[in-house]
Amino acid sequence: MDNSPRLNLPYLAPAQAQKHVTVNEALARLDGVVHLALQSLTDTSPPALPDEGDSYGLPVGATNEWAGNDGYVATFMNGGWVYANPSTGWRAYVIDQASEARFLNDDWQLNNVVRSESGAASKMRILEFDHVIDPGNSSQTSVNIPAGAMVFGATGIVVQDITGALGDWSLGINGSPTQFGSGLGTGNGSWIRGMLGSPTTYYSATPLVLTANGGDFAGGIVRLSLHILEIDYPAI
Repeated sequence: MDNSPRLNLPYLAPAQAQKHVTVNEALARLDGVVHLALQSLTDTSPPALPDEGDSYGLPVGATNEWAGNDGYVATFMNGGWVYANPSTGWRAYVIDQASEARFLNDDWQLNNVVRSESGAASKMRILEFDHVIDPGNSSQTSVNIPAGAMVFGATGIVVQDITGALGDWSLGINGSPTQFGSGLGTGNGSWIRGMLGSPTTYYSATPLVLTANGGDFAGGIVRLSLHILEIDYPAI
């Protein structure tokens, strides 16, 4: 056997010359996949200027230097790309999604808390986005609570002063404008923490609504985070 069965690391051969080349290649591959951090799972083309040691989980349709390596982990080493074939149970941190992932059923699965043998899964994640407040008495987010998501709460922070004639503001949804908080501050750094007493499932995509109390909004930016549970069904 010339290579290890799991990570395909090259073995030294008896009486091999230039042994350091083989050893260094094995160490470089280990450096790429141990405590694995993937820059992305969705990029189909290599970056123009990758950093040494950067790793990517290659999706279907990988192109250019990655072509023909769909599903592999590509790591930039010594000026080129080397590839590792992930196995069931591998774990990685996906940097561009700030999420944990596991390799199951020939694919990377994000945000799994628990998962069945057939693919049913409970997934916890935080959906975070910056909302630029529109002038007026209320401002609706363009990002929605996903259909079918169970929401445990919403948190947030003002990242640019909320301006206008208002005294304070509330965060909720249409029909329930204070669901996630009221009497909220307007200054930079003011925070929101609205934990629901009973987690609520939204069966259609639902925007958040910010409501000005005692006046109208003129502007401002709020960073909002939705804390949600989603469930997947098993495969046939």
